[in-house]
Amino acid sequence: MNIYVASSWRNERQPAVVKRLRAEGHEVYDFRNPKELIHERDKGFHWSYIDPEWMNWTPEQFISALDDPLAEAGFKCDMDGLITAEAVVLVMPCGRSAHLEMGYAVGAGIPTIILMADGEPELMYKMATRLAIDIDGVVQALERIKPES
Repeated sequence: MNIYVASSWRNERQPAVVKRLRAEGHEVYDFRNPKELIHERDKGFHWSYIDPEWMNWTPEQFISALDDPLAEAGFKCDMDGLITAEAVVLVMPCGRSAHLEMGYAVGAGIPTIILMADGEPELMYKMATRLAIDIDGVVQALERIKPES
């Protein structure tokens, strides 16, 4: 399957999830290492490539930065991966972007799996196709939702 793994740059489990899903034979989109080069320093998008002081932006500066060519390229790369996904795996804990990506997938009818972590309960996780407590549970859930070849 073609799988989009949504998570956070700070999530230490994300690389292991990508590695395991690829070992299971899946094509996996990894936002940390997308196929297209976003910036010469790294393959993935970072706001710091636009401005090292990005954490101090005003709302107006943030809105303006969304039109920066690097932001446009990063968004296109992630959206292309999301649009072509046959499943989305949300690896907790994560933030706003990953939750928006999962929301897009739910709305588009793409099967979703949430790899849970400790934290505050969320009622809207009932939208997910499946919930898993470990990577083995994710693999099993993907088997159950695999499209017919």
